[in-house]
Amino acid sequence: MKLDPTKMKDWEVAEAAEEKMKPVGQLAEEMGLQGDELIPMGHKLAKVDYIKALARLKDAPEANYIDVTAITPTPLGEGKTTTAIGLIQGLGKINKNVVGAIRQPSGGPTFNIKGSAAGGGLAQCIPLTPFSIRLTGDIDSITNAHNLAMVALTSRMQHERNYDDARLAKSHLKRLDIDPDSVQMKWAMDFCAQSLRNIRIGQGGKMDGFEMDSGFQITVSSEVMAILAVATGLKDLRERMARIVVAYDKKGNEVTAADLEVDGAMTAWMVDAINPNLLQTIEGQPVFVHAGPFANIAIGQSSIIADMIGTKLADYHVTESGFGADIGFEKFWNLKCRMSGLTPNAVVVVATIRALKMHGGGPTVKPGVPLTEEYTTENLELVEKGCENLLACIEIVKKSGVRPVVCVNSFYTDTKAEIELVRKVAEQNGALAAVSEHWLKGGDGAVELAEAVVQACDEKNNFKLLYELETPLRQRIELIAKEVYGADGVEYSDEALEKAKALEADPISKTLGTCMVKTHLSLSHDPDIKGRPSGWMLPIRDILVYKGAGFIVPVAGAIKLMPGTASNPAFRRIDVDVETAKVQGLF
Repeated sequence: MKLDPTKMKDWEVAEAAEEKMKPVGQLAEEMGLQGDELIPMGHKLAKVDYIKALARLKDAPEANYIDVTAITPTPLGEGKTTTAIGLIQGLGKINKNVVGAIRQPSGGPTFNIKGSAAGGGLAQCIPLTPFSIRLTGDIDSITNAHNLAMVALTSRMQHERNYDDARLAKSHLKRLDIDPDSVQMKWAMDFCAQSLRNIRIGQGGKMDGFEMDSGFQITVSSEVMAILAVATGLKDLRERMARIVVAYDKKGNEVTAADLEVDGAMTAWMVDAINPNLLQTIEGQPVFVHAGPFANIAIGQSSIIADMIGTKLADYHVTESGFGADIGFEKFWNLKCRMSGLTPNAVVVVATIRALKMHGGGPTVKPGVPLTEEYTTENLELVEKGCENLLACIEIVKKSGVRPVVCVNSFYTDTKAEIELVRKVAEQNGALAAVSEHWLKGGDGAVELAEAVVQACDEKNNFKLLYELETPLRQRIELIAKEVYGADGVEYSDEALEKAKALEADPISKTLGTCMVKTHLSLSHDPDIKGRPSGWMLPIRDILVYKGAGFIVPVAGAIKLMPGTASNPAFRRIDVDVETAKVQGLF
């Protein structure tokens, strides 16, 4: 069956491609894994025993390491994961030994408006249904580990209220005296459920829990998810679990998962989840799918462990960072690379004519609303003006010491003149440039991109971090605000300033990276400001501390840890063929 993405929906392309996909054992053998390193999860999926694989491969040379990022996207997304998959397929077309690593999608966007992030058209990761729904249960494990901490916390608060010290001592418990107004976690679920952002729990009698304000956050914002993304092994993950600050006591002291004696049980939920999941492109290249934190409210990267294995198995290893260069790549650059010790040989910046026109002043782009004429007909003026955003992203990557490769992710409505304008702007500003038609043509459409990436990998770079951990916190935040976002400076709320000063006085701050929370829809903190904003200050309204993950988390603007479900969500179009049990309608 000929796969034609212009006449087929993504799930139909994936379903047809899955009929010819490689058995996972064959896929593993071809990529150089040995039998006892594979943990089959059926015929099409597997986990990889990271301990056995890394022990055997410890002396293997490291692959060229490639990150895929993007310009500031429209709310529709600009095909960054699709481009990462297309690049993997394109490298395969020019006979390069390649492995990829992408994030596992959250159930929130999958069943809402953004889709499952498996790619699209002829550049997809398959099998699509398990990729999009549950996979091998990692997100379920994270949800349960996270909620177990909340169970431990709330039950302890109830028992301390109901029991005197003598009775607590009989249970070998000391009084933690937890402050109900200083609880740092909420309950977790992996859907967009705005009605659960703020709730009241423990209502009823004294045996019905501790009554207090609480709420839910989406699982991918959990510190447990961040820990899965950055852990270098089970021992590291176990130690990080113990350091999670769940709450504070009434004197302002930390109450950790270790204090609640729940850290070991939380880790037990993660024993299988720490092993990366192995899937494949529709053209048969291997792809690890592991960890799935958002980039606007978390680190936004697939796991370090997946990259550690991928860079030992291939000549080229492609990974992808969430959202645009200002948040996804910045966190890859200053957090993931710092923690992993891996450094990129090339960075791809994905751009679309559609997004450039939006940044150039085009009408608002909204999910579910047809694009206006400006986006479907040639408009060089909007493209040229919108390239200011592209230039900002090019400059961000160049500050890391790596030459960027600008990829024009081509849509059928793009004109030759518009594409050549973007290519000219990119090359005049020190980037390599390539046009890619991977959505329409798969690997064949990504050959130009693959060749540009190989060229970038062959060039020597001078990768360097933006800041050292010894840099005081407010200095780091200002560096990110000015050098990455283009702000004039930083403004702090009274609460955030007080927290910043306290952290700077605490030696622990010199061991923690800085993980910014900011909208992905603008270089600024305001999602409505497009292009390349100037003359603005970055407002920091709060500062959180994720000691387990190893982050200080400054919060810019009004970001919610629990997104909301839109009026026309994807779940309205997802169904099951009851005769074949095949899921339909995923994208």
